[in-house]
Amino acid sequence: MTDDLAPVTAEALRERMRSAPVLAGPLPAFDPAAAGPEPGPLFARWLAYALDDGVPEPHAMTLSTAGADGRPSARVLMLRGVDLGLPAFHFASDAASRKGRDLADRPYAALSWYWPRHGRQIRVTGPVEALDRSAARQDFLGRREVSRVAGFTGVTSAPLESRRAYEEARREAAEHVAAHPDDVPRGHTVYRLVADEAEFWQAAPAQDHVRLLYTRDPAAPGGWTRGLLWP
Repeated sequence: MTDDLAPVTAEALRERMRSAPVLAGPLPAFDPAAAGPEPGPLFARWLAYALDDGVPEPHAMTLSTAGADGRPSARVLMLRGVDLGLPAFHFASDAASRKGRDLADRPYAALSWYWPRHGRQIRVTGPVEALDRSAARQDFLGRREVSRVAGFTGVTSAPLESRRAYEEARREAAEHVAAHPDDVPRGHTVYRLVADEAEFWQAAPAQDHVRLLYTRDPAAPGGWTRGLLWP
């Protein structure tokens, strides 16, 4: 294994990336004709399959937002819940974080999941709303103690002057959680993205990938249209 502090050239990286296995398989089959008229049940089946197959952290997803200036920002976080009928996807953050500020300015976002073992990717976009304080409270108090301590440590996304400052804030947060186990940070917020578009991508070793796009359409039967995209 390469030392993560050792110098690496761009040419060496390029050659290593070119030689790395991609979509080696075996990969599951996907028949879009049998996918159903709405995206929620298909999302549930793909996520359940990843969980059953032991895919590490299959509920980890990339959240992409844009601020008032239109500049995009992406980060990985955990799916906290899903309403399959809409479908809608829940995630949590501090309202003062960059993603929280972005969503206050532009309440629209994209989510994506990628499971290399299965060659599957899901992408959804839609408007985002903040849920009420009861949802935030339920989410936060349902977390492990170490996660709740982290939630009270410092200000998410704010500059950190030193590791010593972090360690001191972490100690104070641990003391606070021990003394007030039912307390919830004021900024802790659960957000809900209601999908208006959902794309399911199934890779194939021969590169004949399958892409199925659902688009919300109130005039369509069931409220959705669906169709294939070129790979």
